Amino acid sequence: MTSVAATSTATPSKGLNIALWIAQGLLGFAFLMAGIMKSTQPIADLAAKMVWPGAVPEGLVRFIGVTEFLGALGLILPSALRIMPKLTVAAAAGLALTMVLAFIFHVTRGEIAQAGPVNGFLFALAVFIAWGRSTKAQISPRS
Repeated sequence: MTSVAATSTATPSKGLNIALWIAQGLLGFAFLMAGIMKSTQPIADLAAKMVWPGAVPEGLVRFIGVTEFLGALGLILPSALRIMPKLTVAAAAGLALTMVLAFIFHVTRGEIAQAGPVNGFLFALAVFIAWGRSTKAQISPRS
């Protein structure tokens, strides 16, 4: 009986694993789209949609876009391919940090009412993924 209990606690629940994959997909899609947009669209077009890209150096906007794009890939590919799946945890933690910095940036600009809920939701998803994939539902690398 003890070995059954030990086995069931060591194996992640199917529901948690599914929830993590859904969160990874949602967060990955959000950052993939945001990253592509910030990396490729003209700054004037971005500034028309979001005011802040017109108020910071273009290089910073492009850097943020590239890091968001790479973070999105890091959320999905290492786990899906089972090649260095710990990178998914690193990507989620990095995106959570990005949302903390975005939150601080928007507070300083008085944009918290518009950006705060989105930053908070994306932060919560990233923390959930980092926690889940590092502790409760780890993905084993390919052997």
